[in-house]
Amino acid sequence: MSNLMNKPDAAIADARPTRDADTGNSPARGRPEAPIRDGAAFLRGFLARPLEVASVAPSSRFLEQQVVRAADLSRAGCVVELGPGTGGTTRALLRGMPPGARLLAIELNPGFCARLHRQIADPRLIVQAGSADSLIAHLAQSHLPAPDVVVSGIPFSTIPPQTAARIADAIASCLAPGGRFLAFQFRPRVADYLRPHLGAPETLREWRNLPPMQVFRWVKPGR
Repeated sequence: MSNLMNKPDAAIADARPTRDADTGNSPARGRPEAPIRDGAAFLRGFLARPLEVASVAPSSRFLEQQVVRAADLSRAGCVVELGPGTGGTTRALLRGMPPGARLLAIELNPGFCARLHRQIADPRLIVQAGSADSLIAHLAQSHLPAPDVVVSGIPFSTIPPQTAARIADAIASCLAPGGRFLAFQFRPRVADYLRPHLGAPETLREWRNLPPMQVFRWVKPGR
């Protein structure tokens, strides 16, 4: 999980190879990316920027599957992921999305951005370096409509409260009517920021993750 705080924004470019749904391989310029390498990259990111990454390991496949189910991607046209990290959840979202949908992945950590750019080649994916509180500007820059789904792995419990409040406001403002916001978190602080905008969340738990996670789900009224 990566924290997207205020930094200059820079477009990272278009998509790179996506993981094969059957084999689990991610054709990275012709080389499959082993899950252990994702874990090693995530650990290096944590050691270099502990307040931004806020976890020593990427999301488990069990957590990814629960997030995808709760996101209800079958009819989504625009999906946003905040804090994609090494891309495990990104790949899971892409596998669950319709062929014509778009996924905007916003990541602060430059090493993770480069890795996503290098490892996932899917024409539906846009990787953007920058801050989550600039979400509305990122959508406009990429000529994307109001998202049907926003998924966040950023640690709301460790980022500055002012930044967290701005991110929550941006999510609630840009989300399409009837859209879903999902946040997978170790601590429940995210609910404090989103409750004034979207009310009380539905809460799920995934114990088969390191550390165990809570998945918070909101649906924006209006559809």
